[in-house]
Formats: sequence, structure tokens, C-alpha cells
Amino acid sequence: MVAVDEATAAELLGRPDTSKDEAKRRLVYLLSRSLADEGISDDLIDTLEEVLADRPGRPARSWRLDDLAIRLGLPACRQQPPEVVPLSCEDAARINDRFRRATRQLVQVVPHRVAMYPTEELRHLLALRDEQPDPDEALWYLRRYALAILALLDLMGDDA
Repeated sequence: MVAVDEATAAELLGRPDTSKDEAKRRLVYLLSRSLADEGISDDLIDTLEEVLADRPGRPARSWRLDDLAIRLGLPACRQQPPEVVPLSCEDAARINDRFRRATRQLVQVVPHRVAMYPTEELRHLLALRDEQPDPDEALWYLRRYALAILALLDLMGDDA
């Protein structure tokens, strides 16, 4: 360890910061602030993808009816959204638990990772955490929850 007298310490501390010094400090700060450092794991990303991925069921309409209508000179039938395979109760509970753990983590981390406090986004996330959906609406609820988490992750960015 090196001893520095008060005059030398005052001189060193009194030097003005250069733009390079400021850039170096900012770079060190940003490199240390990765989402992985904050505990946002690939498990959460995989769960988000699982919920937001297409879950195709059987088509909601018959193409034969459309072909017949067109041959008769009528407009095609209005397209209905396809049926979606619902989540099992076990999968919904597992995903909901994962999202609740992520919410606790995000509430702690987000204020330190954004320039302006995301009041509306966090309020929405906490409201979704407290919601208790019907089992038949679990997929739609979890998709809304996933989008709220993604909105916060987007605000936080990832510097790694």
C-alpha cells in the first residue's frame, strides 16, 4: 500500500474529469448492469416464449364452405379466430408461479435500471399479479401478464 500525503491527495482529487474518464466510468457501470447480473434468467425468457407461442387447435371454419360461397358468387364467410388449445391447470399454475417470482424480482430491480420510474408499467404488473382468473381464461391472463413483464424488460434493456 502506498501512503499519500494530503497535498498530493488534494491535487489528485482536484483534477478535472476528462470526457474519457467519464466515458470509462459509464462503460464500467453499464458492463456491470446486465440483466443476467440481476437474476433475469433464461428460464423466465423460456416461460415467456412458452406462453406467447402459438397454441394451434383445430381451424374454426371449413374451407369447403368458402369455396362453395365463392362458386355461387357470394363473399367468403367471415373468418373466425382459430380455436386455441387451453393450458392444463398444472402448466398454468407453474407459469403463474414463475411470473409471480419474476414480478417480485422486477419490482426490486427496475427502479435501479431505468432513467424514469415506470409507474404505470409497474402498477399494471402488480395488478396482474393480484388478479385471480377463471381456469378457462388462464391462457389469456398469462399472455397479458407475459406482455407486462416484457414491457418492463424492454424498458430495462440489456447491456450485456
